[in-house]
Amino acid sequence: MLRSSTDPRWLPQALASFDRVLVDHAHCEKKAASSAISLLAAFPGHSLLVQRMARLAQEEIGHFRQVYDRLLARGGCLGRDPGDPYARGLRALVRHSQEETRLTDLLLVSALIEARSHERLDLLARGLADRELADFYAGLARAESGHARLFVDLAKEYADPAAVDARLAELAAAEADLLARLPIAPRIH
Repeated sequence: MLRSSTDPRWLPQALASFDRVLVDHAHCEKKAASSAISLLAAFPGHSLLVQRMARLAQEEIGHFRQVYDRLLARGGCLGRDPGDPYARGLRALVRHSQEETRLTDLLLVSALIEARSHERLDLLARGLADRELADFYAGLARAESGHARLFVDLAKEYADPAAVDARLAELAAAEADLLARLPIAPRIH
């Protein structure tokens, strides 16, 4: 799904500033839960989407709590969310001309965000010296991979699968370009 890999310079930065990564990660999980709720609120007539997003919101808020607990255990605090230029950049690509294309784009943007999260959490899992923390991140990486597939499957449920694949290819190319333009920082995105 992703057209590019994270720059190899990201992992050493993330490991060196892991507390900053934890704060950003907690905000990401919180926003993922909020996005799932926003989707079910915006498209209440799509029963399968409502069911899946309700379940996803619960899972994501559970992930938030787990990350937040680890942050607190390390003496950190959540603080204000500075925003995510990566997610903002992807959401700017969402077409708003028709409800169907808007839904497709929202789902595919979410899929790409989850796929990038999967990649970065997997990198953390492989790079962390603390085995408990590495195992925790490996589990979260697997969950993010499943979430990416869920969003693509839902897009194909509500739109022509060939059109979804074509749009995903366009958005994945734009995601790779966006990632290349953003500075490397100790963030999940």
